[in-house]
Amino acid sequence: MKSIIIDGYEAQDIREQVEKILRGLGNPEPPLDLAIVRDLLDLDRKFYSSDDQSAVSEIVSRVKVAGKQIVKRPAILFDVIRKAKLSALWIPDKKRILIDKTKPKLKHRWSEAHEIGHSMIPWHQGLMLGDNEFSLNPRCHAQMEAEANYAAVQLLFLQDRFIAEALDVSTCLDSIKKLKGRFGNTYSSTLWRYVEEIGGNKPMVGLLSEHPHRPSVNFLPNKPCRHCIQSAGFQQQFSNISEIDLFGVITQYCGRQSGGPLGESEVVLNADDGAEHIFHFESFYNRYDVLTLGRQLHRRRVAVKV
Repeated sequence: MKSIIIDGYEAQDIREQVEKILRGLGNPEPPLDLAIVRDLLDLDRKFYSSDDQSAVSEIVSRVKVAGKQIVKRPAILFDVIRKAKLSALWIPDKKRILIDKTKPKLKHRWSEAHEIGHSMIPWHQGLMLGDNEFSLNPRCHAQMEAEANYAAVQLLFLQDRFIAEALDVSTCLDSIKKLKGRFGNTYSSTLWRYVEEIGGNKPMVGLLSEHPHRPSVNFLPNKPCRHCIQSAGFQQQFSNISEIDLFGVITQYCGRQSGGPLGESEVVLNADDGAEHIFHFESFYNRYDVLTLGRQLHRRRVAVKV
């Protein structure tokens, strides 16, 4: 799934909201403590279990969408939560963030920041939003989820603080690993932030995919990547290249290791105008996702006989 680029008015407004929060916290050092963010915004955080209907029924009985009761029987919404594999929910009328405690703890931080994002974006108010596609038109849902993601990365990576530190290190997966530790976030969110911000107008792409040589039983050949993160420059110049094409690229050079670095290679990609460009690709397997970073090196030079 290709990433949605948030820009223009929406991006500016979200950045201003996050800047106000960080200023209110005295511009803290990384990693950001989300507990002090919740205190500042007067938000409550609770945990629920998607495996236990009784633990959720009291919560979902009060959930509303656009001011209207979503269901008469809470069990119906619980079934939606379970089947959609929600990791978190934001309930505006209670100013409460709900996190599924059965999900990996490493994901709780991102889920919480994502829901804080929904809470701070003015045009998201009045809606119950989660990581699902049941409450909104899919296109609108995708846009709003992308906006909440944008708010989350602005918050977790302390806005320009991450950019400044990322520009001081080499453009490679090892740098992303160091930045992950520095800001206390996951590999996937750090890769996402890095590609969108450091890539910018330069063609750069990041993939979160299954292992090309160790696919799971749920692997879908037509959707091989959980996320395909593209810089604005990549989207503008290489819109003809699909995630299937990119997955094919990493399949060619990745080894069969069960963890750690899987390999790297220089690859030729054709831009929309037909020009050939040399990219450097490298991949790392954290035993959950294969993380891939691809960056443009230069346009391929064409030899002309004289």
